[in-house]
Parts: sequence; structure tokens; C-alpha cells
Amino acid sequence: MRILVMGGTRFIGVFLTRLLVDQGHEVVLLNRGNRPAPVAGVEQIRCDRKDTDALKQALSDSRFDAIFDNNGRELQDTQPLIEIFRDHLQHFVYVSSAGVYQKSDQMPHIEGDAIDPKSRHRGKFDTEVYLAEQGVPFTAVRPVYIYGPQNYNDLEAWFFDRIGRSRPIPIPGHGMALTQLGHVQDLARAMVAVLGNANAVGQIYNISGEKAVTLDGLARACARAMGRDPEQLQLIHYDPSAFDFGKRKAFPLRLQHFFTSIAKALTDLDWEPEFDLTAGLKDAYQRDYLPSGREQQDIDFSIDTQILSQL
Repeated sequence: MRILVMGGTRFIGVFLTRLLVDQGHEVVLLNRGNRPAPVAGVEQIRCDRKDTDALKQALSDSRFDAIFDNNGRELQDTQPLIEIFRDHLQHFVYVSSAGVYQKSDQMPHIEGDAIDPKSRHRGKFDTEVYLAEQGVPFTAVRPVYIYGPQNYNDLEAWFFDRIGRSRPIPIPGHGMALTQLGHVQDLARAMVAVLGNANAVGQIYNISGEKAVTLDGLARACARAMGRDPEQLQLIHYDPSAFDFGKRKAFPLRLQHFFTSIAKALTDLDWEPEFDLTAGLKDAYQRDYLPSGREQQDIDFSIDTQILSQL
């Protein structure tokens, strides 16, 4: 297939592009051109997708069998692509988010659960609805928390920073809230498994790791991945409502149960995660955190200091 990947040079897009090229597809990336393509020789179209006129001009003479939209956040980000290619696509694969789900007493979240109308990811749900209404042969994937090499969000690195420096780890609440992480390579494999799969057309899939983990358990899993003794960690629990952090982020995860069932994807896609949590964290630590030199960098622990000083 001739495939357009929106983005393609960061995190998800890097792993996705490599897999698609390995499978023999002709891949074209569309991005602002700030980073090189992850595979030599892959064509890049340089364009800011938010400039609708420039986007339509850049793509007006192109034809693609499939599009992977990795970085559309709002409906208006994706609409121009459908307006251009509506009648020519075999498959449109959209990266949504499990963040669209409304907080619930009953877990895990399954596809079809109620949507939070105030979610900051509401634009992704609106895009899913639009794709269905337009009759586009689409599939949406809803990751929970994504981790792994080249993660540009401080998730696993937040824990690595503190464990590697033998610092206390301030965890809000009681530390027993359950969350869920999925390795970026497993997400990319699921997206490729969607492509051309008739069972997947018109469907939405939760994609993540198989197991949920407590916030305290995540800290211990990070320690194991680093070759440290998890029983030696100093986990500090605190009430976040007792602090004013302003706009600063004190912790990288939601302070609630937040995990999904991936049973539908396991059944429909001939896919399953390759990484368990500790193995995936070890992969992130050895292939990204250590090579980046971050263990030697100056990290801002001022919020930690604020928390610890008031306890």
C-alpha cells in the first residue's frame, strides 16, 4: 500500500514507520520537517497540518491507500484529510485516547463506555464520531498511557530520575490507584495489525498492556527495570489538595483508577502485547534513558522539595 503517516518522526510515528517499511509498504510522512525520517529514503512532505490551505495544496496531487493520523487532537485537524481523500481511501487509522472515558465506579473501561464531555481529549472523540458519520473506512485506537524509547512525556523518566538518585518518591494519595501502561512498540504493532483488516473497519480498540498496576507498584517496577531493590524505595504519600503547585505538574499520572480491557483487540486483531511492564520499562531505561545521558542532567526537583518540606 501507499501510506501517508501524519507525523512519523517522533515516538509512535518512529516505530510505526519502521514497521510499515519493513512490511514493504510505500510510506510518506507529513510533518513540519524539524526531524529526520526514522528510515532512510522515506519521502517527507513538509507542511504544518494546522495550516489548512497549505495542507490541501501540499496533498492535492497525491493519492494514498491508507492514512495513519497519529497527531490529530481536534476535529478540525482531521477534517481536511477526509475532504481531500474521502473517496480514495481503503483505510484511515486514527490515534484517539482512553482519556475520553468518563470516570466510573466500574472498571476496566470497555469500548462503548460513557464519554467525559469535559475531557481534554474530547476533540478525539468528536473526530471518531465524524469519521463514522462520513462513512470513511476508519479504525480508531485508544491507548492509555504510552511509554518506551523516545517518550517525550515525563512518565517512566519521572520515576527513573528519582530512583537513580536515591531520592524519596512523592506519590499523591494512598498509592493504590490502578493505572495501565502500554509499550509504544506494542501500540505500533496493533496499528499495523489494523491495516487492511476487514474486522477492524468501523471499530474502536483500547490498546495497552494486559495488566493494570498500582502507582506504588509502578515505582517498584521501575526500580526492577533499573536493577535496583524495590524494597529499598522510600515511597512518600501525601494529600495533593493540601498543596498549591500552580500550573506545575507534580505527578505524571491520574490520581484515580484508569485502565481498560484490551479483550476486543486481542480477539479481532491477531495481536497481543510483547512487553510485560518490567521488560518494557527495562527497554525504555536501557535504550533511551541511559543513552540520552539524562541520569547526569540537572533535574528540577523543586516540587518534590515543596512536598517533602511540608510533610
